[in-house]
Amino acid sequence: MAGEVSLFGIRHHGPGSARRLVEALDALAPATVLIEGPADASDLLPMLVDPEMTLPVALLTYAEDDPSDASFYLFAEYSPEYQAAIWAVRHGATLRFIDLPASDRLAGPGGETEDEGGFLASMDPISRDPIGVLADAAGYDDGESWWSDVIEQNPASGPVFAAVADAMTSLRAETEHLSMREAAREAHMRIEIARAAKETDGPVAVVCGAWHVPALAAKHSLSADRDLLKGRHKVKIKATWAPWTAPRLARASGYGAGVAAPGWFGHLWETRGDVDRDSIWLAKVARVMRDRGHFVSTASVIEAQRLGTALAALRGRPAPGFEELREATIACLCFGERAVWDDVAAELLIGSGVGSIPAATPLAPLLEDLQRQQKATRLKPEALERELTLDLRSESGLMRSTLLHRLTALDVPWGRLADAGRSRGTFRENWRLCWEPEFAVRLVEHLVYGSTIAEAAAGRVIEAMQAEPDLGALAKLARDAMVADLAKAIEFGIAALEKKAALTSDCQALLAALPPMADMLRYGEARAGAAEHLAALMPRIVVEAALALPYAARNLDNDAATALRNTLLAADKAIQLAELDEDVDEQWHRALRRLLEDDQATRLIAGVAARLLYEADLLTAEDAAGLLSRMLSPGTPVAEAAGFFEGFFAGAGQRLIHDAPLREAVDAWLMTLAEEDFTANLPLFRRVFSILDKNERRRLMDALFARRSGAADGYRLMPGAAEIWPAHEARILDLLVGGPR
Repeated sequence: MAGEVSLFGIRHHGPGSARRLVEALDALAPATVLIEGPADASDLLPMLVDPEMTLPVALLTYAEDDPSDASFYLFAEYSPEYQAAIWAVRHGATLRFIDLPASDRLAGPGGETEDEGGFLASMDPISRDPIGVLADAAGYDDGESWWSDVIEQNPASGPVFAAVADAMTSLRAETEHLSMREAAREAHMRIEIARAAKETDGPVAVVCGAWHVPALAAKHSLSADRDLLKGRHKVKIKATWAPWTAPRLARASGYGAGVAAPGWFGHLWETRGDVDRDSIWLAKVARVMRDRGHFVSTASVIEAQRLGTALAALRGRPAPGFEELREATIACLCFGERAVWDDVAAELLIGSGVGSIPAATPLAPLLEDLQRQQKATRLKPEALERELTLDLRSESGLMRSTLLHRLTALDVPWGRLADAGRSRGTFRENWRLCWEPEFAVRLVEHLVYGSTIAEAAAGRVIEAMQAEPDLGALAKLARDAMVADLAKAIEFGIAALEKKAALTSDCQALLAALPPMADMLRYGEARAGAAEHLAALMPRIVVEAALALPYAARNLDNDAATALRNTLLAADKAIQLAELDEDVDEQWHRALRRLLEDDQATRLIAGVAARLLYEADLLTAEDAAGLLSRMLSPGTPVAEAAGFFEGFFAGAGQRLIHDAPLREAVDAWLMTLAEEDFTANLPLFRRVFSILDKNERRRLMDALFARRSGAADGYRLMPGAAEIWPAHEARILDLLVGGPR
């Protein structure tokens, strides 16, 4: 005898719907449970009851030949589908999915997306948001509130599923048409239901989105349904379980079937049937606030509960929702300060939980290797951002750093380096960690590069190196390979650098390659990677850049000069850090001197060269002052003089405080400027002086106007300075830096 079919229309991730469903299953005791989901992934459903499975998790399906073509089917503890699955396994009922196979979904036509509640979007507003239509008819502003009152938070018992089915039947009667995919989905589900009913000696329970109930209950010929499915393209797929995060269950994350507050929905499920549900929630709020350092009294918690109940009654709601309890919390526990609530809201309403999957789960090789690496390094994925400081001298610190760098090379930025530029080349790294569920898909996509994290990272970096035409970018990729300890990629990168450097005469490219190469040499101290190959390569590139620099610096426009200035400063810093041979340093400094002697050299670059020589003690203070006097002389065009001034002092304006000859040369030039020239160059002066803090600017003015003790300290006393400075101190400082600081 064919089994009797019962249809249960649910809302995805609805705790009230899940509670009613479990009650209905207990009463029906079905022999078979059918769930809306990809039919070709049914064999993975029993794993949901594995003790090692921690929710939330997602069923990940992806095309075998294109892993980027992937779909997720999410399960939280309060998801009706999850509760139906574990009920079936624990009661020995047959369990399977009945929706279109993932092989069909992933190969289907574009332009159709999953809508809230599992509904497929179409042009008809009723089919797009049936719950919203019901809410509007009931006088609610939105479907979320209506569903929460009628299903999620309604303590009264009643024929909920029959009422939902009737409402959906009425709504579907108003729908003009369905999409081809939606019709195919429902045809496939009807075929699977008919097959299960024929094979089952007992009741059959069907758990599906509420919108589909009328279509699945309607009479359709088997042949007509099969005709709808003929000729549909399919692809080979793979399926597995992947950890998910609580924040990505929220609608705010972009998940169409998400809920407004996953933390609140989890609370509703955990306290189902508990009359103290609201007080338990407020106690949780109080605990979190106290942990954050806020004072919360027991009396205030009691008042918040009373206010929440009163607000629900005023609004005609059967019980307080999280909106009412939130407003009561702000009023009674936060003393009306919304900012205090915002401080704890994410932890309470969204949460930070990350699911986990059993070790025996059949995984894509990279996901499996990631789990092994996470266990070996004791790095647990977490949804909320946290900081991690690593000491590369310890084995554990180096292992963790290597894993995070390898994942970064795979475009899986689980960790992001904080202050990367300052920590690079040292024994310490500061990371910010935050796990995102999409990282699992990215790892699956990169299976083409290898079956382990190390192999895939090396393969992807080598591919990028092969396609990279720029020497500087190639050097950065080689550096990334070294910090990730990717031996094959390091070897390939250094060979590629040698080849490209031999063919490159572009000074800008040669200079851009030096900072990452210096990093590689310094990282060799903290890592076991062999950086000795660079000992000969980097000096050669420095010499080539030194020969090309005087010609590259001639007659540049503003943008090109600024770009070369920045590259030149970074390259010089790299050369000093690398501690190269004296003859290499000498050739580099010789190139900088040539810029000072070349009338065609762009003045901004010449100023930078003078500054670098001065900082290296290769240009005395007297020589620097003489050079400034010459470059800033009245016969020099104002634009050229301003360029040299910016190149020499930008980022290093403190020299004017301590170096009297330099200060006098600049002062003399400024005094010769006409008012319109001074005004035109005022933004330049502000850029130079803006790096000085308030005390440094005041000391500069003291030195300039000799306010401290007249000329006794060696400062030149300007005529009238003693009277001008005290009266106009604030205005002068504001003029120089563009406003008070």
